Amino acid sequence: MRRLSSTLIPTMTLFRYASSSFSFPKFLSLPLNPFIRLFSHSSLLPHNHFNLVHDAVSSFNHLLSSMHNYNNNNNNPPPIIQFTKILSSLVKLKHFPTAISLFKQLELQGGIMPDIVTLSILINCYCHLGHMPLAFSVLSKILKLGYQPDTVTLTTLMKGLCLHGDVKKALHFHDTVAALGYHLDAHTYGTLINGLCKIAETKAALQLLRKIEGKVVKPDVVMYSTIIDSLCKDKLITEARDLYSEMVSRGISPDVVTYNTLIYGLGIVGRLREAIDLLSEMVLKNINPDVITFNTLVDALCKEGKVQEATNVLAVMIKNGVKPNVVTYSALMDGYCLVNEVTKAKFVFNTMILRGVGPNVHSYNIMIHGFCKSKMVDEVMNLFKEMHHKNMTPNTITYNSLIDGLCKSGRISHAWELVDDMQDRGQPADIITYNILLDGLCKNQQLDKAHELLMKLEDQGIQPNVYTYTILIDGLCKVGRLNTAKEVFHHFLIKGYHPDVVMCNAMINGLCIEGLFDDALALLSEMEENSCAPDAVTFEIIIRALLEKNKNDDAKKVLHEMITRGLL
Repeated sequence: MRRLSSTLIPTMTLFRYASSSFSFPKFLSLPLNPFIRLFSHSSLLPHNHFNLVHDAVSSFNHLLSSMHNYNNNNNNPPPIIQFTKILSSLVKLKHFPTAISLFKQLELQGGIMPDIVTLSILINCYCHLGHMPLAFSVLSKILKLGYQPDTVTLTTLMKGLCLHGDVKKALHFHDTVAALGYHLDAHTYGTLINGLCKIAETKAALQLLRKIEGKVVKPDVVMYSTIIDSLCKDKLITEARDLYSEMVSRGISPDVVTYNTLIYGLGIVGRLREAIDLLSEMVLKNINPDVITFNTLVDALCKEGKVQEATNVLAVMIKNGVKPNVVTYSALMDGYCLVNEVTKAKFVFNTMILRGVGPNVHSYNIMIHGFCKSKMVDEVMNLFKEMHHKNMTPNTITYNSLIDGLCKSGRISHAWELVDDMQDRGQPADIITYNILLDGLCKNQQLDKAHELLMKLEDQGIQPNVYTYTILIDGLCKVGRLNTAKEVFHHFLIKGYHPDVVMCNAMINGLCIEGLFDDALALLSEMEENSCAPDAVTFEIIIRALLEKNKNDDAKKVLHEMITRGLL
């Protein structure tokens, strides 16, 4: 890299920017012996990975020790490029702290001047670790040494800022270096656009794309695809398709990522026919769909209950030589469970294993949930035992599905045993777990135990939610224990919570069961005053109760109000 001569003014301006925009602490107190860091987590690394790191550090230390011989014999030391290559290899292995530690050793050794490449590697390490002030301090060092920072160095700093949530600082830094005449390329703008999209600033990303159009940097497929992806995640599918059309009209060819993004977007809004058409378009343009393409389509079809069409896509996938993975099979299993064909889901589960694809916890959770819905509790317990045999750790979702299945089959005591098992295995029960148990107790007429459980949760500092109280209020009202339900409702309000329409409907139902229509209508008015709008269910509860008590005229009045509100 060349040293600066005629570009002194922009260099000094950039130096002032780097020095003033960040407070620069001293270099991190990293251990001089990198093995301290290496061995602290070596058990987590694959053996060959550890060997590569070990070899790199050994080579670096060997070069350092050889410098003494060079100095003693008045010979030239090893060139900086040899050290740089080793540091670069550690960065590729994502051993950023180790690379920094080795650089510190080289710096303390003295005798070799780091070049722009070495310092850029150091910037990259700090950026990955989120130490942005230190990264910019290295930029200051580059400028002090008279080196010219290149596009890669500047882009790395912008990427580091974006990765750690400082996208606005990245844009400001961009404006500064662009104004100083430093060259920026498509990768720079792709980085900034990606950063903006990651923080849901899709509009700003689109504005940046428009800003660079017609300039030295030409928008590319990565920039377009990134914004299309962000638009799809915001469910702005029409805008995404328009941008796709614009990209094609400008002669920029979409790639598999572009298509995958659009297929995902069309899937989440139910425009599946268009998604399938895009798959056909890919094939016609000789763009090979990958496993993500097919998985996205299979999942979208299954979520809409179109399992047969999903199996057709699976057949096309296999025909095209793309091997289904655990995501593919899990999506198909989920689809069959959704349409209550759990036996077919189990067949897919078994087929997956026969084809050498190992199920994961999510796969088991799908099957457990499906069997629970079909009240096939024995099958559920068999799968749970199978997970243990495979040393697979069930997660909270697994336990919650199991507990729900046991509660719905009236096996409350077994459900409680699972809660204890959760605690023993380091999977603490969450509020969803307790809501399931509370619901099971209420539905099995164990209202006192349900009430005790709610009080116990509060005593233990576990925060119940609105649904927790609603379950108990609804259960109490349905068995005629209105006074207790009122106490729970009042307790809920005293704690400063705000009821939702479901809770109010439960209370109104309890009041109507007891024939307390004036109180029910009073609560209906209170809902309005407290910005809790009644829904169609609210009015249906009152109307049905009035008709059962032969209060037809009153029922007509409530019905008329319901129609006026547009709820019928």
